[in-house]
Amino acid sequence: MVIRQRAIQAEAKQERHHAILDAAERLLSRSKDRMANVAEVADEAGLAKGTVYLYFPSKEELLLAVHERNIDGFFRELIDFLEGDDVVTIDAILALTHRHMVEPPLFLPLAARCFGMMGQGVPTEAAFAFKQRMAQRLQRAGAGLTRHFPELAGDGGVGLLRHSYALIIGLWQMSGESAGSVCALSAAGADPLIFGWNYSDELDRAMRALWEGTVGSPPPAAR
Repeated sequence: MVIRQRAIQAEAKQERHHAILDAAERLLSRSKDRMANVAEVADEAGLAKGTVYLYFPSKEELLLAVHERNIDGFFRELIDFLEGDDVVTIDAILALTHRHMVEPPLFLPLAARCFGMMGQGVPTEAAFAFKQRMAQRLQRAGAGLTRHFPELAGDGGVGLLRHSYALIIGLWQMSGESAGSVCALSAAGADPLIFGWNYSDELDRAMRALWEGTVGSPPPAAR
């Protein structure tokens, strides 16, 4: 009986945890350029502000948790794919990246914001724990990549994933889709050929160049 009660309590805590993250994500979707405060998130989730603070001591940690849930979805699918029996191709990796990172409207703005928060706002202990969990995901996914691409010796798979993520976020921050980016100059009369490029197309070209330059170009029949 005690074990069952503990299980019910743990399930209820997990449900509240996800309800808080869902509420924060809804608020962010409505206003990507503004960080909702804890009181607003609590109201959106139908919970007391003190309850939200029990799970997330600050709004920065709450935003980081939303981001981590999103990126965990990417790594779960990537690891399942790499550890499965299907043929792994660069095209398949790009498609997976688009589904989880490019197409969801919240992923890139929140990821860029969390990059900036890691050095300030997020407590050192929480930031360190997040980085440890990310390292575990990277190591497992990197090992899966090495299994399919022997060219990635040692920690080459981890390095390729790290470089890919930096490229994804960096290009987005430079694109016209990122508020306040240098590409917004195109709206002020700058040369559109220089600043007015399409993020999705540019990312595909850059990612393909990175991956093919690292693991080699696939034969024509495999493209």
